[in-house]
Amino acid sequence: MAVVLPFSEPELRLLGALLRNKVRFLVVGLSAAALQGAPVVTQDIDLWFEDLSDPKLAAALRKIGAAYVPPFNLNPPMLAGPGTQPFDVVLRMDGLDDFRTEYRRAIEVRIGKLRLKVLPLSRIITSKQAANRPKDRLVIPLLRDALAAQSILPKHRTKQRKSTMRSGAPVQNSRAR
Repeated sequence: MAVVLPFSEPELRLLGALLRNKVRFLVVGLSAAALQGAPVVTQDIDLWFEDLSDPKLAAALRKIGAAYVPPFNLNPPMLAGPGTQPFDVVLRMDGLDDFRTEYRRAIEVRIGKLRLKVLPLSRIITSKQAANRPKDRLVIPLLRDALAAQSILPKHRTKQRKSTMRSGAPVQNSRAR
């Protein structure tokens, strides 16, 4: 069975190029929440880079025919070229610590062969609360519910594994007889 990935091939190439060139970035915002199972929808993927002037960023983008476009006038910074359409460049995150501190707190999410650093749900909630925009206030209850579900599920799985190990017998699927 084929695995459906949340990114297109050009988008995966862009992310892969960043990772191979050791560009430090985090997936943040609702796209990060969705990657952690939150029931949210977003049209963009927010990337927060440690250093937009890092030569490794420019090199990674060149390898796939893309470029970083710095902000000018009223236009925000952006990525241009193949696979860049859904990505937004984030310059700061309201209510959070500096990039390095948040990078250390990040979790890893596997997308195909890639391992992306993602801002944890608790930190996304903190940022949304600090931004306090109407659209952020609307999504905070969903993010809190997703975080609560996240904290319950691992405990349940751990209890299930322990009870399986104690019995010594493998767990069988009742339909597999």
